[in-house]
Amino acid sequence: MANIVMFCILAVVILGAAVMSVATKRIMRSVTYLLIVLFGVAGLYFLLDYTFLGAAQIAVYAGGVTMLFIFAIQMVNKRALEGAVERLKAKSIVRGVLLAVVGLVTVLCVLAKNRLIDNVVEATENGEVSMEVIGNALVGSDKFQYVLPFEFISVFLLACIIGGIVVSRKEKEIK
Repeated sequence: MANIVMFCILAVVILGAAVMSVATKRIMRSVTYLLIVLFGVAGLYFLLDYTFLGAAQIAVYAGGVTMLFIFAIQMVNKRALEGAVERLKAKSIVRGVLLAVVGLVTVLCVLAKNRLIDNVVEATENGEVSMEVIGNALVGSDKFQYVLPFEFISVFLLACIIGGIVVSRKEKEIK
């Protein structure tokens, strides 16, 4: 019963912070709400006794990615942020909804093609998935294992850091 109550509290916090992250007009508040969402997801992992995933969520996403966002925001010109208010037009709303529907249909087709939901239900009926299996899936290089996507993400974050350094450097004046 306590797990259900804790899950409900975390769900409300995550959903509320996610909505506020998208709805606020101030970018630093948006990043702060995103940080709350990421900590809430880590809380869900801890609630499920997946301590490794919870710690990874805090270290990688809540710590690293959010700090990367904050540094990127600090490097942007203050005047550019002040004038960054965009008015919604009906055309852009329709385009956004259309793209969201296309994305949803794509995800549902991939799930149906790979029978992912059936595999998850079958795996949970056979018992709990051990942390050893999850760890091997995360760092393995075989089919359906995730070391290659992690490497791509690390290269992408390195490119973002290098791009941030290049943007933040002051250009020397040519005399």
